[in-house]
Amino acid sequence: MTLITDSRTQPRKSLLLVSSEYEAVLTPVWFCPDFWAGDAQPVSTGGRGSAWFISEEKGSLVLRHYRRGGLMARLAEKTYLFTGFDQARSISEFRLLESLLSAGLPVPEPVAAIAWKTRVFWYQAAILIKRIPDAVTFADSLMLGEEQLWRKLGRVIREFHDFGLDHVDLNCDNILVTRDQIYLIDFDRCRLRSSSVSGGEPWKSRNLLRLRRSMRKRICFSEPMLEQFWEVLVDAYQSGS
Repeated sequence: MTLITDSRTQPRKSLLLVSSEYEAVLTPVWFCPDFWAGDAQPVSTGGRGSAWFISEEKGSLVLRHYRRGGLMARLAEKTYLFTGFDQARSISEFRLLESLLSAGLPVPEPVAAIAWKTRVFWYQAAILIKRIPDAVTFADSLMLGEEQLWRKLGRVIREFHDFGLDHVDLNCDNILVTRDQIYLIDFDRCRLRSSSVSGGEPWKSRNLLRLRRSMRKRICFSEPMLEQFWEVLVDAYQSGS
C-alpha cells in the first residue's frame, strides 16, 4: 500500500510515493541530505556521489538522487525529460521494487520515491530504500574465494531472470552479500519482460556480459582464476541449482 501525493499548489509540482510503514512521518524534506545533517553519510562505493546512508528512528535507509553518467551528464546532470509522473525513474523503480518483493525476490524494501518538476519539460527524482544490514558489495565479500558464493549468485540471477527482470546495470556494486543472502540493488531503468524458463533471450545474455566486464575490473583475481569461478556461476545459472 502506498500514499500518493500530488503537490499541485507548490511552485514545483511533484509526486510522492510512501510505503505504509512511513506514511505518517515521511515528508519531502527527507530527500534532502542537509535535512539529516550528521545522520547522512555519503556512500563511498558506487552512487556517483549522489547516494547517502541515513540514520533515523525506524532504522537505516539509503537515499539516492538520480544522476546521469557518461556524456549526458555534461548536458543535464540531474534533470530528465518529463513525460509524465508515471514514467519518472524514481516512481518506476519504487513500483518495480514492490513487484519484486511481492514475488519473494531478494531486494531492499522501498520506503519512498519522489519526482518533482523543475521546469515545464524537466524533472528531478530521488528514492529512499531500507539499508540491508551487514551487507557488502560482491567484490568486497570475504567469501569471494569460495565457489559456494559464485554458485549462489548464479542461482539468484537465474531467479530474477525467470521472473523476467532485465537488470540493465548488473555489476559488482549492485550485488550485495550478507552472511545468509545475496541481494540485487539499483533498479533504475530496469524493467520486467516476458521470459521463458528455458532462457535464450538476448537481454539475459547482455546482463551476464555486463556483470562479467564489471568483475574483470573490480575483482583482483588472475584471469584463469576468475574464469574458473565464472564457470561455476554460469553452471549454477544454467542448471538453476
